[in-house]
Amino acid sequence: MSLTTRAAVVESGGAPFTLTDVELDAPGPHEALVRMVAAGLCHTDLGVANGALPFPLPGVLGHEGAGVVEAVGSQVTGVAPGDHVVLSFTSCGRCRNCHAGHPAYCATWLPLNLTGGRRADGTHTVSRGGEPLGGHFFGQSSFAEHALVDERSLVKVDPDVPLESIAPLGCGVQTGVGAVWNVLKPEAGSTLVVLGAGAVGLSAVMAAALTPATTIIAVDRVPERLALAEELGATLTIDSTEESVPELIHHLTGYRGADGVVETTGNVGVLSEGVDALAARGTLVVVGAPPFGTEVSLDVNGLLAGKRIVGLTLGDSETQTFIPALVRLVREGRLPLHRLISTYPFADIDRAVRDMTAGKVIKPVLTF
Repeated sequence: MSLTTRAAVVESGGAPFTLTDVELDAPGPHEALVRMVAAGLCHTDLGVANGALPFPLPGVLGHEGAGVVEAVGSQVTGVAPGDHVVLSFTSCGRCRNCHAGHPAYCATWLPLNLTGGRRADGTHTVSRGGEPLGGHFFGQSSFAEHALVDERSLVKVDPDVPLESIAPLGCGVQTGVGAVWNVLKPEAGSTLVVLGAGAVGLSAVMAAALTPATTIIAVDRVPERLALAEELGATLTIDSTEESVPELIHHLTGYRGADGVVETTGNVGVLSEGVDALAARGTLVVVGAPPFGTEVSLDVNGLLAGKRIVGLTLGDSETQTFIPALVRLVREGRLPLHRLISTYPFADIDRAVRDMTAGKVIKPVLTF
């Protein structure tokens, strides 16, 4: 039996989110029906809503959901009705990268999560008035009071942790943390630079503070965010509107450069500066996602000192182990995610979008 629920629908690129009733399909064998409690708003949602990233519209977005399982498909074994879950990306579970513990690089990641708008078998999960809508966004489409969620998007979590405090773990936070822990893996005495002090960048700062890195430099244009970065673990900050970032980083590191850089802005000029700021054999992790087709120009000779540029999706995380570990850190106060979160009633989703776009808030979380 299908279910009627309230969802935020984007009719076309550049259109606002409109609350309307939609119909969810009955859970398939490997799906669960989740009553949403909270959902983080991410720049990827805004990119799709603005038409900058491909996804079939009209459709239902949302990919940082958290809620309570209400029903499960016939072959779901990992969760049961009543379980608290964080929703993350989905994957096939069968390809080489999935088997190797790298589901964020699943062979079918793009159509399953971002561009397809439907299940892998081509069927739709959500419709309106008998017409199919784009759905299955990151295996969830969680901007709705109920979501039909792919089994591999579900992560069972500690029911004692408020779901609105951990919804952003599904994408932005695990991306920033994973850039540091899963890719850079700082050694004792390392210098790390985080370009951009938004939700992903500040998550990277918090993650770096839990490593042996001794110098953590946050770079941004907003003084208030730089001040927050210092409170969350940055040992130094740089206002990029006032100083040359590569020159200052080299000066601050005794003209050695940074061992690791996390680029979160999606600005290719900032990315180029990050490469220039690297030490010999240093690594820059590309997290920020500009529109498809964006290119960056680099001096090839500048890379010959062993510099590496690594692209990153969703922190290269294995969600079933990574997200519960992050939940524990949040519960114990060691990952103070609440410092980033501002909550909004679901009905105020457009106000949350405006505030996020204006830089008034770092991580809006919708509550249901």
